[in-house]
Amino acid sequence: MLAQKGAISQSGQERKKHGSQRTAIIDIGSNSIRLVVYQGPVRVPAILFNEKVMAGLGKELSTTGAIAKDSMVLAIRGLKRFHQLCTEMEVDSIRSFATAAVRDASNGKELLKAARTIGYDVQVLEGEEEAELAALGVISGIPDARGIVGDLGGGSLELALIEQGEVRDRYSFPLGVLRVADLRAKGQDKLKRQVRKMLKKTGWEKQAQELPFYLVGGSWRSLARLDMFDSHYPLPVIHSYEMEPRRAQRLVSRLAQLNRDKLKNVPGLSSSRIPTLKDAAWLLSMLVRYLGSSKMVVSAYGVREGLLFQNINKQEAARDPLLLGTEDAGAAQSRFPANSKLLGKWIAEIFSDDPAEWHRIRQAACNLGDVAWRANPNFRAERGLEIGLHGNWVGISGPEREMLGQALFTSFGGGTQVFPGGGKLASEAATQRAITWGLAMRLGQRLSGGTRNPLEQTHIRKVGKKLELVIAGDLIHLYGDAVAKRHGHLANIMGLEPVMTVV
Repeated sequence: MLAQKGAISQSGQERKKHGSQRTAIIDIGSNSIRLVVYQGPVRVPAILFNEKVMAGLGKELSTTGAIAKDSMVLAIRGLKRFHQLCTEMEVDSIRSFATAAVRDASNGKELLKAARTIGYDVQVLEGEEEAELAALGVISGIPDARGIVGDLGGGSLELALIEQGEVRDRYSFPLGVLRVADLRAKGQDKLKRQVRKMLKKTGWEKQAQELPFYLVGGSWRSLARLDMFDSHYPLPVIHSYEMEPRRAQRLVSRLAQLNRDKLKNVPGLSSSRIPTLKDAAWLLSMLVRYLGSSKMVVSAYGVREGLLFQNINKQEAARDPLLLGTEDAGAAQSRFPANSKLLGKWIAEIFSDDPAEWHRIRQAACNLGDVAWRANPNFRAERGLEIGLHGNWVGISGPEREMLGQALFTSFGGGTQVFPGGGKLASEAATQRAITWGLAMRLGQRLSGGTRNPLEQTHIRKVGKKLELVIAGDLIHLYGDAVAKRHGHLANIMGLEPVMTVV
């Protein structure tokens, strides 16, 4: 790991004091070189900056065994820019690593020497190390993941078996997307034989059957974006997107029909990925067929996030990334940060009969329960919806995102109707429950004015057919007309009678 040269700035010392250091990761891959700058809770740091250079370091490996001269020039130029940006952003530490292209190229040491001159201390990952980090990235972003992780890079394919938050087995094969084309050029049977030989080495013929296959890497994420476009998926968020195994072969067929111009119309699909999509699709279709995968699940987290996750303690690693992320975002954007988390406790009792898996979604909504106060009053509902539905959250599925967005939409004044375009992923029962959460949050915020003490000195509960709001005597004046109206609205949708009790 390379720390920034010189003394840490005053702002850096302040970030360190609050456990929110700024970390840059330089990922020198076979297809692209990327800089990502993170800051925030070490378990789920926010991305401050993200940029890539499509250097194509591995494009000539299968023919010359070396990094091409033009790729070398692009790489060094990009690394210089990234280092300068890190200086300007006052990052507290820089971590850099290289994968298959640098590992395998005859002139890989030349690039490493240039990187050292610029100021990097590049760690060259062995294939199994890369596989383990990709798997840890998936575990970080999808804590209950169990199955096979496949990380497709430009120069290699990494596979790992994960279960109960641990990496059980890992392998690396020289079958990156830049190498698949050469095998396919020799005939599809050549690629099939290579895939069979590769999977036989893992010994997973029976163990992997009916397990999910987790997709890591830009090429496979691009395939998922095409599938989202084709299936009219209503939520443009790639993380945790699921596909049935048969969709892999469908993607092979679709790519045979689509030209570059049509592919450019797919939202979020990088044009730099288009040349390798067919090869990525062929490999994916063979893998899920031979593994007998139950489904394909996309992970936005991979090696970089695995590197961060690897270095935190077990207690921190066990924290719920959704609750931690929403709590951090809510604290940064709320009028009175301590209140958002407390709001979840205040409404929890009247929703104690919720399914267990909904409790964390409800708390996540409450964590974000004050994020829209700066918005134009006429658009606070839309602001809340946008944050809940499209926020950079992990540990949450598409249907759960709809519930989160709906609760915030209702809480910020969107009413009891399903938000525009909603109700397509979450069930009707889940959607209606999220609306009720929103009304309860709305009542709590109006009663307390966004402050802490009123929520600590009041209590809401169901008693028979009544929705009772219990208030300490010295706070009786808080129960004004606006509060009574919201109390009645919530009680009505729950089929209860609103009652206020002074103690």
